[in-house]
Amino acid sequence: MAIETELKLRVDSHEPLRQRLKSIGGTLIRQVVETNCILDRLDSMLQRHGCGLRIRSAVDVEGHSLPTTLTFKGPRRVGDLKSREEFEVEVGDADAMTVVLERLGFHTVLCYQKRRESWRLGDCQVDLDEPACLGLFVEIEGPTGMGIRAVQQDLGLHGAKPISISYVGMLLAYCEANRVSDRVLMLASLA
Repeated sequence: MAIETELKLRVDSHEPLRQRLKSIGGTLIRQVVETNCILDRLDSMLQRHGCGLRIRSAVDVEGHSLPTTLTFKGPRRVGDLKSREEFEVEVGDADAMTVVLERLGFHTVLCYQKRRESWRLGDCQVDLDEPACLGLFVEIEGPTGMGIRAVQQDLGLHGAKPISISYVGMLLAYCEANRVSDRVLMLASLA
């Protein structure tokens, strides 16, 4: 069983973090624009149990497609960091996978784009994220809470308040507050 453990923080700008990552030995992995489609049953069974099902496709800055993935996320575990089981598999065709899931009783509840710049620092991955309509965030993911907190300190973010709600939760609230009935949120410069 794979466990995802991460810390999410809201930031005003990515540039100071980018410069800090460069200065302390971070390695740029990739820059992408993701399209994330979240699926659930009509009775919202997954959401009610704190789970998620996602189909993600991504394109890098050179325009190359990355492998499409299907991801299941289990309910959040108790703790100060966001931790949950995560299973991810590559799928050859996002549209075909969506049809298969629809035939199994799922439907798309949200689609959104996100810019993501991923860095490696020690045994952690640091993602500089810009999900549509939400602003700027940094996520630090790693194998241990101690390692994640150390990277938080190294980046000068020790005083930042962790955000426990997922992008999906924030975006669904955004759709509700702004009456976005189709629940499709694209990045402004790409729409």
